Amino acid sequence: SQEQLNAACDEARKQGLRTLVHAYRDAVRAAVLAGCTQVEHGLGASDDDLKLMAEKGTYFDPQAGLLLETYIRNKDKYAGTPFYPPTPEGFSVFEQILPMNHDLLRRAATIPGLKIVFGTDAVAGAHGRNAEEFVDRVRDCGVDPMAAMVSASSLGAEALGMADQIGTLAPGLQADIIALDGDPLQDVTTLERVKFV
Repeated sequence: SQEQLNAACDEARKQGLRTLVHAYRDAVRAAVLAGCTQVEHGLGASDDDLKLMAEKGTYFDPQAGLLLETYIRNKDKYAGTPFYPPTPEGFSVFEQILPMNHDLLRRAATIPGLKIVFGTDAVAGAHGRNAEEFVDRVRDCGVDPMAAMVSASSLGAEALGMADQIGTLAPGLQADIIALDGDPLQDVTTLERVKFV
């Protein structure tokens, strides 16, 4: 309920903790109104919900594709395990949800001031494939390549409350620097071709 979310997020704030809520449809607005730190996924969020997130400074971690693509790619392995469809044919529902995720991220990218961070909700089968989420965000959802990269670096560090330690190339901060085979601002798929770290 709204009262429960209010209480949980308020107590976390008093303890200096962040609150991430897997929220869909009406729960998105409820989490934002409760002052939760971050909304995960947000499928079913309206434009008004997205604008409210921007107004309240709530971080938003939508999914562009990697999670559902992993389920579809590995449906024979997931089928019949707890919480998944009993047969591979049941995974067609994920193919129907994928365009909804794309639409949500497309709309979110147009909301001024909305803090969209990078996450994948990666599961078994997705290890080592996070760069595909960058590609999905840019290619399928129209996210600016630089915004996609910032979402995983400085904005991600800010969301974690660690901007004073990571997320930016600056003296005194921890960093891994990567070299790519090309310019990701011109071709985001270069993020899948890391030459060295």
